[in-house]
Amino acid sequence: MGNFAITVSRGYGSGGKIVGKALAEALNIDFVDRELLQMASEESGINETLFNAADENEKFKGGLFFKKHVYRGGIITPEEDGFTSNENLFNYQAKVLKQLIEKESFVVMGRAANYVLKDYPNVVSVNIQAPYEFCVKMTMETMKVGEKDARRYVNNITKYRKEYYEYYSGADWNDPLGYDLSLNSARVGVDNCVRVIIDYLKLKQLI
Repeated sequence: MGNFAITVSRGYGSGGKIVGKALAEALNIDFVDRELLQMASEESGINETLFNAADENEKFKGGLFFKKHVYRGGIITPEEDGFTSNENLFNYQAKVLKQLIEKESFVVMGRAANYVLKDYPNVVSVNIQAPYEFCVKMTMETMKVGEKDARRYVNNITKYRKEYYEYYSGADWNDPLGYDLSLNSARVGVDNCVRVIIDYLKLKQLI
């Protein structure tokens, strides 16, 4: 079998990151989350702190993406304006993902990876969502915070992830046609999400 990748989009509190880590462990492949920022920094020569500041997982600050900047490939070189722009930071993350799938198998969290890798037949894209109250409860349990803070996290971070995705892809984050699998972790169960995805990989003859 050749290399393959699993991209995981997820609502905050849905358990998507737990699923991603469990998948990587079960399949004995790399789990790529914030590690992508370090790799993109090394590839570009741009300080990693700039990638951290622009990352989709940064604490929501109330900003909105009023227009879209759909990723079309390519990068801005150091000689050009916009080399350290958020858009070019995304370009370098995308470049690293495309390089990575040529070398190894991995699970990657968020960052519009399903859009970046949409033309690769050896990629399985998954979107994990759950009802609002389920996400609030899970956030309270995993983050050890009260209900008020949990609701704020779920509201703000899920909204930011959605806007981030739509800014760079031009597509609807929750459109099921953008994914191989769309799973409701509250109904399926977090552990069973892992089993379903592995079964799908076998169906696709990727493992």
